[in-house]
Amino acid sequence: QVQVAESGGGLVQAGGSLRLSCAASGSIFRIKAMGWYRQAPGKERELVAAITGGVSTNYADSVKGRFTISRDNFKNTVYLQMNSLKSEDTAVYYCAADPYGLGFDSGSWGQGTQVTVSS
Repeated sequence: QVQVAESGGGLVQAGGSLRLSCAASGSIFRIKAMGWYRQAPGKERELVAAITGGVSTNYADSVKGRFTISRDNFKNTVYLQMNSLKSEDTAVYYCAADPYGLGFDSGSWGQGTQVTVSS
């Protein structure tokens, strides 16, 4: 079972940028999908962005045009570039791996990294 770990969270002012990284314990080349979720206090966890097959991406409407997900199979790492951050982006961000195409809930999850956007 692949393990993933996030890094790159922190405190940033509104309008700023952060890049989150998700390092996998093994090769991500054959992993069907990788994704980033977030959960804000008092809110349900939501899918922020996902990448499947290495090229197909999808984003939550709230982050389209601001966030970009990418994967580097040689570094076994998935990134989430977050630009034009807003206070409502404040949340714990989780990386998830779906190795077999069974859905992220059946895959591996990291411990999360806090992103705080000050207004």
